[in-house]
This record gives sequence, structure tokens and C-alpha cells, in this order.
Amino acid sequence: MIFCCFLRFAMYLCAMICHPNVKINLGLHVLRRRPDGFHDLETLFVPYPAISDCLEVISGDDYSRTLASLKERYGTLTQAITPDGKLMITLARKEGVDWDPLKDLTAKAYALLAADYDLPPMKIYLEKRSPVGAGLGGGSADAAFALRAMAELAGLTLDNAALAAYAARLGSDCAFFVYNRPMFGRGRGEVLEPFSIDLDQYRLEVVVPEGISVSTAQAYRGIAPRIPGKPLQDVLRQDISTWKTDLKNDFEQTVFAAHPALAQVKAALYESGALYAAMSGSGSACFGIFPKE
Repeated sequence: MIFCCFLRFAMYLCAMICHPNVKINLGLHVLRRRPDGFHDLETLFVPYPAISDCLEVISGDDYSRTLASLKERYGTLTQAITPDGKLMITLARKEGVDWDPLKDLTAKAYALLAADYDLPPMKIYLEKRSPVGAGLGGGSADAAFALRAMAELAGLTLDNAALAAYAARLGSDCAFFVYNRPMFGRGRGEVLEPFSIDLDQYRLEVVVPEGISVSTAQAYRGIAPRIPGKPLQDVLRQDISTWKTDLKNDFEQTVFAAHPALAQVKAALYESGALYAAMSGSGSACFGIFPKE
């Protein structure tokens, strides 16, 4: 599991830099609408480390190791401080930041822990390199990695199960990133169990089409929930040669209708030799699984 690439210890841990990676979904069935307005689903979450953000979390007055390089690469940074002054968050993104930093999931992660524990003042520096609105869970990954970093910096003894419970309150796929290994998801995606799948013999390629961002809320509006004829876990255990016909993402039908270019991306992956291709989550990213050369 990819997590920390820098730790510094004085009398206590005071700074951490990590690289939250994205994920893909192998199969995604929307089973039913729930009384709470959410949907029950089943999917296999798989980490994709080739795309990641850079997250630095600092406790107290320690200095940033990333700030100078962020200023050099991005110039003006987007920054905010909570009214109580306990959290400062700085965001950098090539395309610009069009959301309130204090509404970023990493800031919400701090507030969530601070409601239960006496957290020290912290600073967050987040370089957003993963695409937004692509179905890859970049924001969810940032939140989960931030939770772990904050807990460790504050000296909290929270195991994976406790961190995952907090993460699930931030977003449906956040809990997966606490474990960051292939996990079968049920419920809203937060009910997780390990799933053994060997993809080492294949090459995974993710394509993020430019100019297409898919709202998860919009994707759900076009969904007609259904119970599939064969459980997803059974399909995943079949030979990969059967996945093209049997392994489905229920969002593709309505999302492809709204964005025909995404169907063309999936077709192009097959034309270039993919054994299996699909959209990840609610899109817009598509991926192909290729034989290793």
C-alpha cells in the first residue's frame, strides 16, 4: 500500500507527506434505491497508483517541505483558514481551484476528528493532480489519507476499522482508501471485504477524456436499479476473456448516452488490444486491461 514517503520525528511526529492514489471499479451494479435516498450497490475497488495527488499535513508550527515548490510551479495558491484558526489549508491545481478550500474533504476530515478528539492546530498542503469528476475517487483518497495522517500526527491509536468508519461519513468510497487494496464494496460502497484478484500479469491503462466531467448525482438520476442474474463476485472469478460480455458497469448506459465520446474511448481501448475495458465509477475516466508485453 502506498502511503507515506516522508516522516520526521522530533519528540513527536510533526509532519507527513503522502501520495493519495486513485482507484478504478471492476464492475458496478446499482441494486436498489434505499429509504435514505442512497442506493445499494456492489463493486470491486482496485487501487491505481499511477495517478496520485501530493498531500502534506503538518502539526503545530513545523514548516512545509512542499510550499516553495508549489509556489514555483503554480504561482498563486488557493488558501483558507478556519474561523478558530486551528486549520490552514492550501490547494494547488493546474486547472485552478473552483471550490472553497474549507469544503474540501481533507478539511472536513479534520473537522470530523476534531469533533471527537483534541487535535492540535494543523496545516494541509494539497497538490491536486488527479482529475475531478472522473469516477476515480481522487477527493475520497485525499480524505482517507488525510484522516490517517492527522490521527498519527495527533498520536491517536485508531485502527483501520475506526479510520474507515470516519471515512465512510465523508463519502461512499472513502473507506476503501483506508485499506487501499482490492476490496469488494457493498451498501453505499462503505461495507468492505477483502477480495483476492491477480492483475499482476496485466497492464492497466486509464484514460481521462479532456473536457468531460460527470456529476455522480446526474449519473444516478438515469439509473434503473436492478438485481443482476449473476452476482458480481461470481463474474469476477471467471476468466478475463468472459468479462467483456459479463462484467458490467450499470452507469455506462446512461452516461454514454449523455456523453457519446466516452463510448468511443471505451471502443478505442478494445481496438488497441484491451482484454477488458470499462468506465470507472460514474465516469468520465475509462480504463483498459491489457496483456503485458
